[in-house]
Amino acid sequence: MTDTFEELQLAPEIVDALAAEGIERPTALQAAAVPVVQRGHNLVALAAPGAGVLVAVGAPVLSRLDAGEGGPVGLVVTATRERALSLAEALGRLAGATGHRVAALGSAWALPEHSSVLVATPGDLVARLADGGLTLEHIGALVVDGAGVVEALGGLPHLEVVAEALPSDAQRVIVTLPLTAGVRDFAERHARRAVTVPPQDAEGAGPHAPQRGRVEVRVVEVEKDEEAAALAGDLLTDDVHHLVVFVRNDDVAADLGDRLALRGFGVGAPGDPDAPVWLVVDDLTGRQALDALPEGRGVAVSFDVPADPDALDRRHGGGHGGVILAEARESAHLRDIAARTGYRLHFDAPRVTRPRAGGDLAALLTRIEAAISARDVEAYELVLEPLVQKHGASVVAAASVALLRSEKAAEITAPPRPTGRDASADSAMTKLFVSLGSKDDIKPGDLVGAITGEAGIAGEQIGRIEIRETFSRIEIAREVADRVIAALNGTTVRGRSVRVDLDRSERGGRGGGPRGRPTSGRSGGGRRPRT
Repeated sequence: MTDTFEELQLAPEIVDALAAEGIERPTALQAAAVPVVQRGHNLVALAAPGAGVLVAVGAPVLSRLDAGEGGPVGLVVTATRERALSLAEALGRLAGATGHRVAALGSAWALPEHSSVLVATPGDLVARLADGGLTLEHIGALVVDGAGVVEALGGLPHLEVVAEALPSDAQRVIVTLPLTAGVRDFAERHARRAVTVPPQDAEGAGPHAPQRGRVEVRVVEVEKDEEAAALAGDLLTDDVHHLVVFVRNDDVAADLGDRLALRGFGVGAPGDPDAPVWLVVDDLTGRQALDALPEGRGVAVSFDVPADPDALDRRHGGGHGGVILAEARESAHLRDIAARTGYRLHFDAPRVTRPRAGGDLAALLTRIEAAISARDVEAYELVLEPLVQKHGASVVAAASVALLRSEKAAEITAPPRPTGRDASADSAMTKLFVSLGSKDDIKPGDLVGAITGEAGIAGEQIGRIEIRETFSRIEIAREVADRVIAALNGTTVRGRSVRVDLDRSERGGRGGGPRGRPTSGRSGGGRRPRT
């Protein structure tokens, strides 16, 4: 494995900037991804926060692209505005060394359209493209952060628009975990001949990896050093004499050591008999210290999550087990590397005394328990992260359950709904029929551009787009459906006349044009053609 960033041929100023942040040794993802991105190739990275994603793709993009003056040269698309803000701030600290200016749409940044690297959600980008306030003609690299989360939150149609607006030679980097069918299809069409890291047929990966032990995971709801102090108080007993705490660099070790010392815990280097807490940066050194202790006398603690399967095995293998402190957004990464190496993870529940639930509440808890194991919840963990940080996971979960129960009660007490067209009148979205399809060379971006341009609605009010051979269907916010129908009938898209109506499923099978309007467009032809 590559030992230094110099070996990865990054620009010297990038290497120095990484060292200033305490990042001196590449993770497995960084060692594999940086050379691919540095050479300008397309990449699909099967990774999530915790694997070193920001440096793996951000450092080579900054190293490869010259800072432009006519608009962004790099584009990072992510699922939420909160994530865009955090990514822009983290990447901005690195970009200061290269002369690039990083900004995020949707928050307080000066002139984001004139930044070197722009970070934004797909919806915000489409809205800004539609109003003419942004150009992507100089983009040399697109990075999609958390493509699976973007898909789960309904952002793929907008991402299609963004991808189609890029120069044909722009590099595409897609980061996702897991690789869903929708993201795979997007990558095959927009990131052709992409290198996949790690390879999907990696030896020893998957559910058939040999079982190697069990590791406890504590999802952190407060400052991590506060949780580390609480954990030290829990684990250090008459039987457990030492905690071997793994951290990612010397800066983190110094800060954590100061906090633990203030709380009265003795902190020292591995092997110090008078220090109950040993802080280690090198995984092999920490493992040797654990192996030298009598059985049961030491516990392995990952203050920073293991970045790859090898780090997980070095820290928590050999029967040591131990505890990992993790943020909610790092859960997908931990589950991935644990599955690839054969470790079982136990996510520790809060240690509180709960009253027993009965009746419909017990049934609801059973359904939630089933959803935890059966559904892809990582996307929603990212969405809820700002609330979790502000209020704590238990409060957010309790509020969610209260909201679900109140809505269920409203459903029970509400009068029966009529059938047919009126049955869906309170739905947030409706479906429109469009008379153009793939045979007309129509793409999702054409339809989104026509809708936002002609009807003047926001990109967020457009949902899923289904393009068939001779027609298309578009989900649209119900409150603007009439405006879209009126705006598009009588116009052209890609030089072809378009007819728009409520989809047959929304009209209860009624014939005719858009709610009584002629299907051939409005007379007089007074609307500007759409090209």
